[in-house]
Amino acid sequence: MIRPEDILAIKDLSLAARRTIDGFMSGINKSSVKGAGLEFSQYRSYQPGDDLRWLDWKRLARTDRYYIRESEMETSISVRLLVDASKSMDHRDGDFTKMDYARHLAAALAWLAHSQGDAVGLYVFREGQVFPLPARRDPQHLARLFYQLEGLSAEGTLGDAISYKHIFLGEQKRELLIFITDHYERSGEIGRLLELLAALRHEIIVFHVLAGNELSLDLGGYSQVEDLETGERVPVGTSGREEYAARLGAWLAAVRMRCLDLQIDYQLMRMDEPMDAGLRKYLKSRMGAGLI
Repeated sequence: MIRPEDILAIKDLSLAARRTIDGFMSGINKSSVKGAGLEFSQYRSYQPGDDLRWLDWKRLARTDRYYIRESEMETSISVRLLVDASKSMDHRDGDFTKMDYARHLAAALAWLAHSQGDAVGLYVFREGQVFPLPARRDPQHLARLFYQLEGLSAEGTLGDAISYKHIFLGEQKRELLIFITDHYERSGEIGRLLELLAALRHEIIVFHVLAGNELSLDLGGYSQVEDLETGERVPVGTSGREEYAARLGAWLAAVRMRCLDLQIDYQLMRMDEPMDAGLRKYLKSRMGAGLI
């Protein structure tokens, strides 16, 4: 596994994405969907309603039995990467911010989607607006997506879902929406966004980005913390670590439960752990749940 600081230090997002996905794919077998495709997989007995185009006539002539040729079918979908670029994503742990991590994670997922033949788009939530790059499949589009990510900075607030509802109502087909966020919200705006997207019956994955120092309350000697979006400062004493840990655990459990209630996949991504390890952990959880 590649150390997170080594990946985040790579300025070329295309290179960083390839290295991350190479690590993620190491040891993972390609999954396939059985259907009418190009590469033969197996035979099965004919069932009423099967498409006769996939009937093996030569095998019928030899055996006088009806068999359907099943193949491995490559599926192509539209993937939208939704990136929270509000000011809270400017939180720093060591040399890197959550925005740095989100930028590299989005690049890796875009590379993976593109390599599978999927159309991929980028939607950045910042300063109460959405900055869209609609999904496309060509290599030039992927280069534009990387360029947009490289210039991405964290500013303002996420904004409310009602402000950009029209962007997600225009598509009739189901899509895969991947939301990269630290889940910081002042008045339930992320919850409303997830409810909106879930109501449209898209498949949704939330990658919840948190820094190691906020998970362990490692303040580096500072006695107070600042809300990056409001400027509010709160004193923190060493005696409050247990209470902080308890509240953090309760909050994480609540975030996960809200996603589960909306039938949204959830994965915590720690900045102090290898990115490919987090992706592999998510894949294993899906496989364990029988979703892959």
